[in-house]
Amino acid sequence: MSKILSVNFHTGINHLSSKWRKLIGHADDFSLESRIFHSISLGVIVLAAFYIPYNLYAGLRVASLSCLVIVCFFMYQYYYSRVKGIMYRSLVFGLMGLIILPVNYFINAGISGSTDLMWPAFLVLLLTICPSRYQLAWVITYLIVFAIVHWIEFQYPQLVQYPFRYGKGQFIDRITAFPMPVIGMAIVVGLFRRSYDREKAKVEQRDAEKSRLLSILSHDFRAPLIHIGHYLELLNDTSLSTAERNSMETKLREANDQTLHMVTNLLYWSRSQMEGTATDIVKLSLLNTLKNPMAIAAVQAAHKKINFIQNIDPETKIYADADMLQLVVRNLLQNAVKFTPAGGSISIKSIVEADNCKIIIADNGAGISPGQLSTIFNGKPKPTYGTENEKGVGLGLMICKEFMDHQGGHITADSKAGEGSVFTIIIPLANN
Repeated sequence: MSKILSVNFHTGINHLSSKWRKLIGHADDFSLESRIFHSISLGVIVLAAFYIPYNLYAGLRVASLSCLVIVCFFMYQYYYSRVKGIMYRSLVFGLMGLIILPVNYFINAGISGSTDLMWPAFLVLLLTICPSRYQLAWVITYLIVFAIVHWIEFQYPQLVQYPFRYGKGQFIDRITAFPMPVIGMAIVVGLFRRSYDREKAKVEQRDAEKSRLLSILSHDFRAPLIHIGHYLELLNDTSLSTAERNSMETKLREANDQTLHMVTNLLYWSRSQMEGTATDIVKLSLLNTLKNPMAIAAVQAAHKKINFIQNIDPETKIYADADMLQLVVRNLLQNAVKFTPAGGSISIKSIVEADNCKIIIADNGAGISPGQLSTIFNGKPKPTYGTENEKGVGLGLMICKEFMDHQGGHITADSKAGEGSVFTIIIPLANN
């Protein structure tokens, strides 16, 4: 029974968390400052709306009116920011605080009331959502206004109104006002903490990827370069026959091509990690875009005695980044050549489905085991060997997924060990 209750409780919490994330906006669509503003707005709206009738019942009419003004203000700001996508104005928010707080201070018992609890919470929220260059100015402004308001009360105590009597009235005022700043600051701290934890996890993942990559490269980059050096030394041997020299030159070219492919993938990956990946999405002819990768793959397949079949519709137009799409297709075709034995076949074709274009690359090579298939796109590069001991560092498919995501498409893989692989690229179709 307790286990069922626990499961139901966690299910309910997850459901509420999902709804809450939807209300404040997704991290991909809104900045951290905007999501904090949405969270605080919702929290304040709910609390203030609750206190409107409560304060009326307790005889605190001024406090009830203040809550109504706060609800209207935050609803207006939240609607335009979250629904309309119009950036909230921190200047308006800051000025509103400088109006509401002093007025509420004088009509709600001054220093004996609960308004002083609101000043620091309102300022924390303002500092969170305003541009950093204005933060010091707002701090100084609020400190000055706070001091002026209290000085005015000290000099002219008759200006302060007391809507409740000491004792029960003051107790109700403090108890009802205290949750608002507390919940507001808790939301701010909670969102910052989650954002920090998320960024920390990303940094740790990137550090782990770099460590794995460096450990791979420390060995795998040396091997082909050493082989190239050995081939060059052998080519200087005057006793080599023409056939032996041709064989050595072929192996040297293959070693050089493999190393160049590894370096190309590494450079693209390194640049995307350090500088971010800029995309240039334009309308493209699919066939013209893929001509170069397919021509390279055709030569490699012919050298390995693999049947290479092309069936790309010349009329198909897509929206994509040409360089990125070419790199993705080139990686997939080179992998197909790499893992397909002599006498095998590789095909590349395009299919139009609704608003998308599918580029399907299939081979009848070595295939991928279920365990490997579940991790090939997850950013954990592992060195692999082809049918003729071709070596890679495992970066290709990770880059393919990353580059397809940047283009608004995606990539999938289907394979069985010993039966070949099918990789499908899905990219937005352009209207002719």
